[in-house]
Amino acid sequence: MSSAASNVAAAGSGVRGDSGPGRRPPASPGGPPHSARVVRSASGAISVAAALVIWLALLGPVITLLMHISPGAARTALTSPGALEPLVVSVESGAVTLAVLLVLGTPLAWLLARGRLPFPRVWEAGLLLVLLLPPLVIGLLLVFMVGPFTPVGHGLEALHLSASNTFLALVIAQVYESAPYYVLGAQAAIGSVDPRLEQQAALLGDRPRRVLRRVTLPLAGPGLAMALAVAWARAMGAFGAVIIVAYHPYGLPLQIWTTLQETGLDSALPFAVVLLVVALPLPLAAYVWSARAQRRRRG
Repeated sequence: MSSAASNVAAAGSGVRGDSGPGRRPPASPGGPPHSARVVRSASGAISVAAALVIWLALLGPVITLLMHISPGAARTALTSPGALEPLVVSVESGAVTLAVLLVLGTPLAWLLARGRLPFPRVWEAGLLLVLLLPPLVIGLLLVFMVGPFTPVGHGLEALHLSASNTFLALVIAQVYESAPYYVLGAQAAIGSVDPRLEQQAALLGDRPRRVLRRVTLPLAGPGLAMALAVAWARAMGAFGAVIIVAYHPYGLPLQIWTTLQETGLDSALPFAVVLLVVALPLPLAAYVWSARAQRRRRG
């Protein structure tokens, strides 16, 4: 064979050498092997089943509540004279609590997120400390801080106010129990906004307030709403601090407690359902809004 023919044969064997030694056979055009698809399907089914079990376990108390409540008992409990007054008290105090958190907590969260405060870790540690304190301990400490025999209590008394067994005391207890949830959540929401966007808006001539209103708040809005909704649920369910500093006027948690003590479990369950109906829709709506906003950003 001539040298040219040998070269052509060698080139042809190199092109057809897919099955030669040291070469991987071509992938099957039909996709992954059947065994791999079976393993993937089984793994997905197991994951879905495990998630369903966990979901049912977490919602077990709510499911149990709905299974054990009697429509007749609920109607009797909720239609008795003055039965819904605690609902009004809880909604009003919760609304005032959210207003306080928005006015005072949002600037603090912005300063923490942008590193404008000295010793930011000390501030964050303080918020975490309040978050981790048992609510009963918060109530005890509030007695020594704003009680009637403290300097703050004397100052409130001069204004014809009191932070003990009053609506103001209820709001103070709810603020202390819910503030860390809002401030830390709002800090995370504002921190997720790229500071370069704010800098670009400032370079284009926007004043700081305009940057905050047109850039920071719209981008951080879903996260802020989620933090505020969690704080709402926490305020509506506040009990530990409330029972010490604000036993009167009754909110829904104290109504559930007193009804349980006076007339038993069956009479307390309807008020538990009312508390869930009032406290949960706002966090669920905020979660849906936040999830949709994240999908729009990714898309």
